[in-house]
Amino acid sequence: MSSSRNSAPPLEPGAEELQQLIEMCSRFIIDHLTSLADQPSWDLEGSASLVRTFQEPAPEEGRALQEILERLGPAVAKSFNTAGPGYLAFIPGGGIPSAAMADFLACAVNRYTGVAAAAPVLSQIESTTVDWMAAMMGFPSSAGGFLTSGGSLSNLSAVVTARAARLPENFLDGTLYVSTETHLCVAKAARIAGFPADSVREVPVDARYRMIPSALEDMIRADAGRGKQPFLVVPSVGTTNTGAVDPLPDILDVARRHEMWVHADAAYGGFFRLVPGGDALMPRIGECDSITLDPHKGLFLPYGTGCLLVREPAHLRKAHLGAAAYMQDVAAPQGQISLNEISPELSKDFRGLRLWLPVMLHGLATFREHLQEKLELARWAYNEIKDLPFLEMLDEPQLSVLAFAGRPPHGDGNRFGVELLRRVNARRRVFLSSTVMDGRYILRICILNFRTHRDRVEEAVTALREEGQRLLREGA
Repeated sequence: MSSSRNSAPPLEPGAEELQQLIEMCSRFIIDHLTSLADQPSWDLEGSASLVRTFQEPAPEEGRALQEILERLGPAVAKSFNTAGPGYLAFIPGGGIPSAAMADFLACAVNRYTGVAAAAPVLSQIESTTVDWMAAMMGFPSSAGGFLTSGGSLSNLSAVVTARAARLPENFLDGTLYVSTETHLCVAKAARIAGFPADSVREVPVDARYRMIPSALEDMIRADAGRGKQPFLVVPSVGTTNTGAVDPLPDILDVARRHEMWVHADAAYGGFFRLVPGGDALMPRIGECDSITLDPHKGLFLPYGTGCLLVREPAHLRKAHLGAAAYMQDVAAPQGQISLNEISPELSKDFRGLRLWLPVMLHGLATFREHLQEKLELARWAYNEIKDLPFLEMLDEPQLSVLAFAGRPPHGDGNRFGVELLRRVNARRRVFLSSTVMDGRYILRICILNFRTHRDRVEEAVTALREEGQRLLREGA
């Protein structure tokens, strides 16, 4: 008779060994987090050779955790320091430590939450976080939704939900409307959802880079007149380039006249509704049919945390429900909804804990104060940068993004901007990014990391001033 015990090395460590493993990981994390402010804002030197060392076959024999962590440390260092206070590029995601602890707990207990019957309370935790965010946006208590990996997948499910709610099975005549500033993931979502490329209409923007409602209406009428089926408009609450907020009230009025679905892409800007007066930043957002939010932006959670909210969750169910005989034993408990019935996923992790635990631990007031600080820092930086004679602000900050172009007294503004960005970033204390708008090279600052405070924003302004003046002296 064969032995009932596996002779392979155990995958389940004993209590003492488990404690040692956790302590080693804890030391790694603490050393990393406590040195974030002193780490360079970016460091990619030598990364190509380091990449090659990780292009390796899977080992047959295991290695010591300490050895593995010693390899991981340099790999983490060779990157953009997206968690650090100097990261002012793109839209930052700070990654509060309490959310990392939540992920550790969620992975350790490893409960399945795709169907409510498997873990009713843990499934409810995710549903509760969705309820919290729906309330933040002014949705009714009957609203629904689910957590995703980020805005891209939230917007994909939003397009599919709007398609199911507003179009017939043969939907190829459907048209959807974005602005020229809308995030690229919306057009990508439409393509994945089966729409031809020309189904996505780009509405022009005004001088503040906001969708023009009258142009939207003209395009809808023209499309309807030639047999198309306008069904969806996607206003932005905080564009990537400039942080612009589209005029929601006027867009809602246009959409309602044509019985269209309105999906607000508020991945970046939505949580600013939490601050005092935040409703005025995005009026009537609670009247939208659906909203995308990214807690890994405005709530400072780790990357990989998005949310889709839908005013009438029956539309989610219509778009996502699937049935199979092997699911008959896991009907949702009364009063609960199984997340697999309203979202694309059947297999899913205990995702809700990474939002629930930090909010329970810190309280909403803490997040509100940090968001208010970011708006104030953006306003302060705007007032400083607009007085630099060699730079031109594109607009006042509508949220916490600043966009500006080079404007030297002589020479090419685009070339000036390229070199200015290179020199500022070369200091490695802050990391800014760029874009192109109307043929102009634009520098961007986005202030959203919870670790970013006045001192680091002052460093960014000082770097712009000093490097810009140096360029002028060199005759750039």
